[in-house]
Amino acid sequence: MNDTLIDTKQHFNTLDGLRGIAAIAVVIFHFMEITIPDYKDSFIAHAYLAVDFFFCLSGFVIAYAYDQRLAKIGIKNFITLRLIRLHPLVLIGAVIGLLAFVFDPFNNLYGKYQNSTFMLFLSSLLMIPYPLVHERYFNLFHLNPPTWSLLWEYIANICYAVFLVKIRSKLLWILTLVAAGTLIFEAQRSGNLAVGWGGDNIIGGGIRVFFSFLVGILVYRSGWIIYTKLSFLPVGLLLLITFLIPFSAFNRVVDPLIVIIYFPFVVALGAGARLPALQNKLCRFLGDISYPLYIIHYPFIWLFMSYVEKLKPSLYGQTIVIVFSTLLLILLAYIILKMADIPIRVWLKKRMTK
Repeated sequence: MNDTLIDTKQHFNTLDGLRGIAAIAVVIFHFMEITIPDYKDSFIAHAYLAVDFFFCLSGFVIAYAYDQRLAKIGIKNFITLRLIRLHPLVLIGAVIGLLAFVFDPFNNLYGKYQNSTFMLFLSSLLMIPYPLVHERYFNLFHLNPPTWSLLWEYIANICYAVFLVKIRSKLLWILTLVAAGTLIFEAQRSGNLAVGWGGDNIIGGGIRVFFSFLVGILVYRSGWIIYTKLSFLPVGLLLLITFLIPFSAFNRVVDPLIVIIYFPFVVALGAGARLPALQNKLCRFLGDISYPLYIIHYPFIWLFMSYVEKLKPSLYGQTIVIVFSTLLLILLAYIILKMADIPIRVWLKKRMTK
């Protein structure tokens, strides 16, 4: 059992690199939401779809890693392994969010919600939705908003362990097609797929993960890996261009097309891409920082928003701050990964295998 628990399959390093590109795009997108609130004027207006790419990638990787192993290790051990992989950074992100909220030098929002701060913190720690702060978009988890997608990731992982790992191809196809229909419906109803993060659109998150996680599993089980001479860089460019598509009234058509057709294609292409040695190191780095960057960056977005609201810097000044802040956040993500996340996960896995 110990050998089964610690054994892991070889990574798809190109997919790791793609995940890093998507994480960096999300960070820039969130900064741009403050600098240029109108998505129609933002150069990276579709980076909210990176979350759908994450879900699709997760379905593919989970199926690849556990379809043949889950029966051996059991549901309990699978859930424990997923908690070890994901939750330390959820806790670290909640602590960073709490510190940024309490000690924000540009805003006294903490003063208004002081009596609810413990509940906000507990909500982020335990991933229990608590949409409270209307001044900041009514997020499910104000201290660290990206936690909303981790909540649905956990739910998807539980569903996988309980029944998705066992279902046959025909039923998987049926569920995926039904999920595609609900995704199209949500895009028509909301006008786009930038939903799931707030108290007034929480169901959209379930719809997004419902399709993307299933189609990721389907890509793996159907053997749709596209072996190609393309390396990581051109495949990464194919992913990046989707985030640069202009925001328009056509989003209700464009968004589901990207998520239903294009992202599974990119995952299949990335899984079979050629990876030269130099690009391999880049992909490893991008993969390493992708999750910590995604889960710890948003408290600094709140600080940036407070800074802009109070001091009203020029567009040029904001651009300089965004560039340097993004680089510093990548560095911070790497430091947290090496000094906190990995040591914690190693310790927890050792305890588990004992």
